[in-house]
Amino acid sequence: MKQRNMYLASQSPRRRELLTQIGVEFTVLSVDVEEQQQVGELAPDYVSRLARDKAQAGVAALLKVNATQVTTNAAVEAVVLGADTIVVYAGQVLEKPVDEADSVRMLSLLSGQEHEVMTAVALADGTRCKVELVTTTVQFRDIPAIEMQDYWRTGEPLDKAGSYAIQGIAGKFVSHISGSYSAVVGLPLMQTEQLIQAFKAEQNK
Repeated sequence: MKQRNMYLASQSPRRRELLTQIGVEFTVLSVDVEEQQQVGELAPDYVSRLARDKAQAGVAALLKVNATQVTTNAAVEAVVLGADTIVVYAGQVLEKPVDEADSVRMLSLLSGQEHEVMTAVALADGTRCKVELVTTTVQFRDIPAIEMQDYWRTGEPLDKAGSYAIQGIAGKFVSHISGSYSAVVGLPLMQTEQLIQAFKAEQNK
């Protein structure tokens, strides 16, 4: 999508690395979106909404910055990518841990069990917003409590959904994965590329 500016509405270094990996040139854009599951909102709807809200907030931010410019409409000339990842166990969304006890609680739920990682990717401009949801199943081996505590002390789980990072130390907990590994890290590469190309094809019609 070289003819349009691409913006990534995320501060995640993992998403920056993954987007760079597939050769996309982009500018990082800071957005402020409340990440709070609504009452009665199912996990797939929640993560899809967050990705969409982030992309649309990015478009709105660009419009605000360029509001005084007559010849440049950033929301038309730019495409904003928003993404969000959640960990789901037995229908329950496991957010980022607030402390060690919360981290151990989450890992205890996941220990020896299967869970789902849902990542939604959204692309938006001034007129369109498309969302793609990818669900990956992850199986953990049994994790002794001492390992959970030691893992917390590494600092890795602190800002991670479900209290773990599959690309980091927690990779040793994973016995099986079914689906997109990159989606668990934070961005499904194949689906993201397909979404970008579909957006581009529509633009060229």
